[in-house]
Amino acid sequence: MKLFTTNQIKELDVETIKLEGISSTDLMDRTAFALFKKIIEEIRKTDKVLVLAGPGNNGGDAIAVARLLIEAGYQVQTLLSNLNTLSNDASIQLGRLQKMHVAKISLLNSTQELSHFEGSDVLIDGLFGSGLNRPLTGFYAEVVQWINGQNVKKIAIDLPSGLFGEDNKNNIPANIVHADLVIGLQFPKVSFLLAENEQFIKRWELVDIAIHPKAIEKMHTPYSFSEMKEMNQLLKKRSTFSHKGTFGKGLLIAGSSGMMGAAVLSAKGALRSGIGLLSVRIPTSGFTILQTTVPEALVQLYYSEGFLTSTEVLELNSYSAIAIGPGIGTKKAQAHSLENILKLCPEYLILDADALNLLSENKNLIKLLPKNTVLTPHPKEFDRLDGTASHSGYERLEKALVYACKHQVYIILKGAYSACITPEGLCSFNSTGNPGMSTGGSGDVLTGIVLSLLAQGYKPEDACKLGVFLHGLSGDLALKSQSLESLLAGDIAENLGEAFKCLHNND
Repeated sequence: MKLFTTNQIKELDVETIKLEGISSTDLMDRTAFALFKKIIEEIRKTDKVLVLAGPGNNGGDAIAVARLLIEAGYQVQTLLSNLNTLSNDASIQLGRLQKMHVAKISLLNSTQELSHFEGSDVLIDGLFGSGLNRPLTGFYAEVVQWINGQNVKKIAIDLPSGLFGEDNKNNIPANIVHADLVIGLQFPKVSFLLAENEQFIKRWELVDIAIHPKAIEKMHTPYSFSEMKEMNQLLKKRSTFSHKGTFGKGLLIAGSSGMMGAAVLSAKGALRSGIGLLSVRIPTSGFTILQTTVPEALVQLYYSEGFLTSTEVLELNSYSAIAIGPGIGTKKAQAHSLENILKLCPEYLILDADALNLLSENKNLIKLLPKNTVLTPHPKEFDRLDGTASHSGYERLEKALVYACKHQVYIILKGAYSACITPEGLCSFNSTGNPGMSTGGSGDVLTGIVLSLLAQGYKPEDACKLGVFLHGLSGDLALKSQSLESLLAGDIAENLGEAFKCLHNND
């Protein structure tokens, strides 16, 4: 699914109106009906509903929703914030509402009057949507602060009032509605997918307002949101006469004394994702652990402090893909070993965990990164890698896009809605996963999955997107037998088979 900026969404609305030969009021009616159907799934017939409508088209949507709720027999009070600046479509919707004799409509002249409207069960926030371009202050800031003080279920249309669709680092948090549910229109906003906005968006759902497919196809955007159907189409089909050599030969360099679990988890992630042959390079101290826990993997032992000497590096040419990092440590000898591999320029290379820390501590190695290397940092690892602190998720996302383009690498910026970023500046957010996956070893499993996919011949962009999707889906499937608190990284690896089945069954 494509994601669009708030400015682009306005253009999509205009283009849809042109292509369908309808009026903007018709599109608003369609939007309102989709919102109405979602809202009645969330509220009770006995609930008292307060609808707050702003002056723009977001207010027009809210007024239209109020009319539909009244027609359906709900108790609704509509509160208007400003009659003088109503948009044309909002004025039309208000005229229709005023014709209903049972409609309760009030005009808010002062925030002191807000006390008269307390006591509802549900509050529908239709003050401002994606048209907002500056922080709320004054009258509307006071209204928002009153909304946040009400102990009612808060449902926001399009966006919580006061929140921007993308960059909120210079916004005023106190002047943004804290919504229990945000009903997005057709597409998620980028701000839905960033950690700093969780306080404003407890949950979000989408409604289809039938933006014209040709308008969507025509509009270019760097953002997308990975979904099941798209991921199903990325899956490679297996031939009856395929063999282990068909599915690639991967090398995983992982583990150290006290950190062999990282190697085990990453190896399991790779093997459960279909790799043909997996070799795991580990220190001698981990031999028994790896052979016992992952007998399907071939074991390579190293005896020195570094995991690879300059004389051994040419042996790596036989591997389809190489992953380095989980649990290897950050000693100087490891930095020298990493440098040896970077100079070899493997075609497909994944750097995770301690390999990223080595890059951060030895910035001279960054210029050696082979083109199309995959980096898999969590937020703090990326900040160290980039060398600057990020004060918001959006700022970090912007920096990651610049970094990927500058160094011609792929970045998986891990977290909720993990972002897969390409050297061309494209960004795909992931739709799977849950908070239970915030546990040690989860990222190691992901490294193994991506290694496996690259070794099998998936393009780097597809390997990143599909790998992250499968990783999150496995975590979701693990919740059938686990809880958010009890889920372990090993559960993610063990549920990869079910995740692949889900994708195959989505044909």
